Amino acid sequence: MASGIRTIGVSTGGGDAPGLNAVIRGLVRAAVNDYGWRVVGVTNGFDGLIWPEHARELTEDSVSGILPRGGTILGTTNRGNPFSYHTTEHGQPVVKDFSGLCLENMKRLKMDALVVIGGDGTLSIANKFFQLGMKVVGVPKTIDNDLSATEVTFGFDTALQVATDALDRLHTTAESHHRVMLLEVMGRDAGWIALHAGIAGGAHVILIPEIPFTIENIVEKIRQRELSRKKFSLIVVAEGAKLPPKDALGKPFPETKPGQLANAIAFSICEATGRETRVTVLGHIQRGGSPSPFDRILATRFGVHAADLIAQGEFGKMVCLRCGKIMAVPLQEAIGVYKTVDATSDYVRAARGVGISFGDRS
Repeated sequence: MASGIRTIGVSTGGGDAPGLNAVIRGLVRAAVNDYGWRVVGVTNGFDGLIWPEHARELTEDSVSGILPRGGTILGTTNRGNPFSYHTTEHGQPVVKDFSGLCLENMKRLKMDALVVIGGDGTLSIANKFFQLGMKVVGVPKTIDNDLSATEVTFGFDTALQVATDALDRLHTTAESHHRVMLLEVMGRDAGWIALHAGIAGGAHVILIPEIPFTIENIVEKIRQRELSRKKFSLIVVAEGAKLPPKDALGKPFPETKPGQLANAIAFSICEATGRETRVTVLGHIQRGGSPSPFDRILATRFGVHAADLIAQGEFGKMVCLRCGKIMAVPLQEAIGVYKTVDATSDYVRAARGVGISFGDRS
């Protein structure tokens, strides 16, 4: 057992995800009931260590009722890197290193260890602090499910349910109006949400970053469906899918940002086929709302195990799910490697087997 632990801190960084509050609740309850520790909530990610005035004690009462709540009661940010903090002084942009200040403020708050809940970027910063001597434990968080060290991240199941429900709803209106419907979901570097939702929601085309596609192949799929008297098509687009150099008419695609990709593809499909197309971009709807039962349970397990790691003196590690069990891996091994979709996986094979196109062939 680790000695000298009296107070621990917890922070949430990066994009929010359903289940963050469940982690906080699990951690606080285990810390208070099992180990008798005091818990301090650090607000707005690492910004809360630069400006610690809003840090507050978390008790059983303060985490009561937060299990089904989305978001995070501590607030978050995906812009604040204390080692390279962009700010302005005298009207001029400057970059400052606030890491030393963060270490000082951790002492001011009398925190003996810190639990950092976040994705790859947040955990990379946590690992840097660990190398400077901070006692850190990481908890993986991303709705994209793209962290390689854990089989599943909390938030993914809820985002998947939102995307699948959207496809179910689009299916009926697409069929009624004989339209081509495109649904853009999150997935900047990995297409897990698009792939799983596409299979679960009966999509006809799935476009993901890992599999190059062409508009011609998408158009061919739509025409094949028309020949079989299917006058509508559903296309799921991961926001990070890579546009081909040219559209179906040989014109170069404009540069797009997340939220614009499906519209560019839809316009090209409409030009090539004359078919009426409509686009729905889910955006942050995937991040909001109450977490699913699976995410609540996984997040609770992560939070409790984070407290156990601190008690055991296992710092510089991240909790993870492997073979159905909660385990821990060194932070250094958990960061910097994205888990992407294997184009030869049984998921992709199953999708192809039921007639789904990935735009790489008809």
